[in-house]
Amino acid sequence: MDFGLPKDISDYLVELDAFVEREIKPIENRDDNIRFFDHRREWARTDFDNGGLPRKEWEALLREAKNVADKAGHLRFALPKAYGGKDGSNLAMATIREHFASQGLGLHNDLQNEHSIVGNFPVVIMLDTYGREDQKKALIPGQFTGETRICFGLTEGAHGSDATHMGTRAVPESRGGKAGWRIDGEKMWITGMHHATHCALFARTSGKDGDAKGISCFLVPVPSEGLVIEEYMWTFNMPTDHPRLSLTNVWVPEDALFGDLDHGLALAQCFVHENRIRQAASSLGAAVFCIEESIKYARERKPFGKALATNQAIQFPLVELATQAEMLRLLIRKTAWEMDRTERAGLEHKLSDKVSMCNYWANRLCGQAADRAIQVHGGIGYSRHKPFEHIYRHHRRYRITEGSEEIQMRKVAGYLFGFMGPRKKMFAEMGL
Repeated sequence: MDFGLPKDISDYLVELDAFVEREIKPIENRDDNIRFFDHRREWARTDFDNGGLPRKEWEALLREAKNVADKAGHLRFALPKAYGGKDGSNLAMATIREHFASQGLGLHNDLQNEHSIVGNFPVVIMLDTYGREDQKKALIPGQFTGETRICFGLTEGAHGSDATHMGTRAVPESRGGKAGWRIDGEKMWITGMHHATHCALFARTSGKDGDAKGISCFLVPVPSEGLVIEEYMWTFNMPTDHPRLSLTNVWVPEDALFGDLDHGLALAQCFVHENRIRQAASSLGAAVFCIEESIKYARERKPFGKALATNQAIQFPLVELATQAEMLRLLIRKTAWEMDRTERAGLEHKLSDKVSMCNYWANRLCGQAADRAIQVHGGIGYSRHKPFEHIYRHHRRYRITEGSEEIQMRKVAGYLFGFMGPRKKMFAEMGL
């Protein structure tokens, strides 16, 4: 068995580090852009007088970094070559995500905005898999420049993790002699609506509450008459771009349908495993950053004439975190490696439990590591002059989004007890 990283991935990390140092760091340090990453970060990023939205200067900086990365051939790394990518593997992406996050806050990778110089692009994968040719041609190129931005309208206030009971409805209705759909309902936590050109909006088109079949997805232009942003929800980590929407008599033409009628939830599942494994890797990297910074500080800080690092009360909690990080890294990379050898359609039946294990445990570990880093650093750790409070507040989100940790654990339990997955047949043969 070989647990070493493939040479092409190791070499690419070196290439990315050199690119960041040469191209991205100068932008980060230009014109006091460091204000977005030092103790002023939350205030510098947030327009508190405009609904708590991201400041335009902050988003312009992220866009500039993406453009530079795209020109250098890095931004689309994980995408198919047909879209200018390099067919980057899940193992490579997990490794890159951990590597970047372990370097701390910076323009190279900012998780609060899902920003990275090596992009994720779940909407491109959705369009490539489920979109019509006209939709691909019209919408995919703009994804790389920011000209086209499609947000994800699935969640509702009364129906969070359970999309099958969503209250939003779409019914056939012709207007001006043109066939289409009228949509009514509400949505919650629709990230990125403030600059969206479209919302991939999910609504029930047939069936009854609780049915997985009967939900469809529509590409609703933004703005559209009857689509109202009621408010932006202020969060634990600011700025916010997560609004509550209402939809009243919103009409779209028939060709706004995205994917197959009544089978829209397939789109929602399209990229979930890739997203979760990469998120897990990012949380692991942030945890590693917190652990390593705490170790360095404990060696430097010498109260009562000796280094903090000589005290077992300092050592042992960090030993436990480092041990968990090491084991988690192996599970993440093994799972990502297996994902690369499994068709996407088979992931749900073969590896979904392992992806969930990685995701829920990494997000939890990151919070524990940030909390410990604050404790080890004392007063300065509690201040915003260290990034630990920011890491804690941001990564706390991931124990809820992308499927809460309870949802992830339920998936693992389903596999473990044979209610789903490969062990289901085994228990059935045992008569259990």
